[in-house]
Amino acid sequence: MDDAATREWNELVRASHPELTPEQFERLAGYGDSAPREVGEVLFAAGQAAPDLIVIRSGSVDLVQAATLDTPEEVLARFEAHDFLGELNLLTGQRVFFDARVAEAGEMVVVSQDAFRRMMADEPDLSDLLLRAFIARRSKLQRSAGARGIEIIGSAYSSRALALRTFAARQQLAHAWFDCDSVDGHSLLRAAGLTADDLPAVILPDAVLKNATPGVLAENVGLSVPRGSSGRMLDLAVIGAGPAGLAAAMYGASEGLATVLLEAIATGGQAASSSRIENYLGFPSGLSGAELTGRAMVQAEKFGARLYSPCKVVRLDTRCGPLELTLDDDEVVRARAVVIATGAQYRTLPLPDWSRFEGAGIYYAATELEAKACGRSEVTVVGGANSSGQAALFLAERGASVTIAARREELEATMSAYLVDRLKAHRRVTIRTGTEVTALHGDASGVQLAGVTLTDRVTGASVDHDCRGLFCFIGAAPSTAWLGDQLLTDEPGFVLTDGLLGRDESEWPAAYGILGRAPLAFETSVPAVFAAGDVRAGSMKRVAAAVGEGASAVRSVHQAIGG
Repeated sequence: MDDAATREWNELVRASHPELTPEQFERLAGYGDSAPREVGEVLFAAGQAAPDLIVIRSGSVDLVQAATLDTPEEVLARFEAHDFLGELNLLTGQRVFFDARVAEAGEMVVVSQDAFRRMMADEPDLSDLLLRAFIARRSKLQRSAGARGIEIIGSAYSSRALALRTFAARQQLAHAWFDCDSVDGHSLLRAAGLTADDLPAVILPDAVLKNATPGVLAENVGLSVPRGSSGRMLDLAVIGAGPAGLAAAMYGASEGLATVLLEAIATGGQAASSSRIENYLGFPSGLSGAELTGRAMVQAEKFGARLYSPCKVVRLDTRCGPLELTLDDDEVVRARAVVIATGAQYRTLPLPDWSRFEGAGIYYAATELEAKACGRSEVTVVGGANSSGQAALFLAERGASVTIAARREELEATMSAYLVDRLKAHRRVTIRTGTEVTALHGDASGVQLAGVTLTDRVTGASVDHDCRGLFCFIGAAPSTAWLGDQLLTDEPGFVLTDGLLGRDESEWPAAYGILGRAPLAFETSVPAVFAAGDVRAGSMKRVAAAVGEGASAVRSVHQAIGG
């Protein structure tokens, strides 16, 4: 590691083991039950759900990576007296992937999940200290070569493998990736007894998942809705974990509402695909969309919101009694109020072989995963909005030669001036306005995208252009098809709310006449069902605006359910 990386790693190590004052330690220990523990005793084991917080009065505990198919057992960390064991899975409900084994006998305090939640709510200083440590520990695990609790193996050109890696990254799961064509990948394939027909696969401490999907992985790590949970009545169900949904879940949970957050793909929505957001208030140096939404996810879970992903809602039943959400596995979630924050779906170009190259050269996000796949090759970014400019700069700064293909003649019409100026000044960025991508070309194997045809919209002149990665940012359509005719929408499908439902009671949906009130802010044509963010008709399609709408919708939720 270089000096900067070494300093960053040392800071993570320091943050992972904060020093508690004697008074803080006793307060924390007071939430649990103390008992003597012997050498070799396992305090929690890989695969265990809902682990407890362990506080060490005396003795020491090793965090152990069990032997994998191709590596021996390894001690990842040792926790000494006056330290505590636990990381983000205490908030997320994810199963643990390592064993905690007593290395030196001593007195250990076990803080149950219920007591832990109570402590996080009642002790702000301890809550902040533990949360910072949990985040640092997860970050350490994600960067540690030895932490292989989840191993993903597949082809670097597989869209299904990319979906798994994206899901694991957005859910902040500590995992290791193995390209099946690499030396290490071949070794792991042999050790696991896997063939090409089994890929992509996920290797867990207690299972090998063949032809794995994000949904299967989620079920095995504790991120799917528990079976038979429909009997529980929630205060608030939020659909969609983009900025609006995360804000609604965080504010709902922090204000005492029993809140669940259901995300169909992976946390962050389209915002998580933004390589850099520089106009978000309070972050003058900018931050990535994944950073922003990842922090928001932890914040929502800190206050008690439960996030399940991937968890696709296929039907909303508003006919009688509580609102019911049916999931694609037929589980039912019941809630007194619902916030729909499903955002929008990426648009695609109507070109032959488009679906064949998705994940194998065609991408809808520009993050480290995609940048590493493209390396220093030629790439093309399609679109003229801010997301296109941010992606182009991000890829160029990582060594790629970037061509921007925009339909309009002037980028300034659709992109912020500061981005246009930076793009024009960057030596590895070429801007082609009035240009469309009109054809895709594969490599010799036909598996990987190798080039595109660019066509001038005025002259009709075309040129073939080398292209290892095509990044598509041409807008999105509202994700509302699953609603059917349950809610009123505008012609494109965006959900109508509050003032757009009518000027007075003569125009409001009949349900509001029965209630004797007007629709609340962000309330849809069905009482107690709200919409926030990009899915809402008339919304400003910006991250900060979506966050504000999600937070504001919770105020209306309280009014609707009498909370």
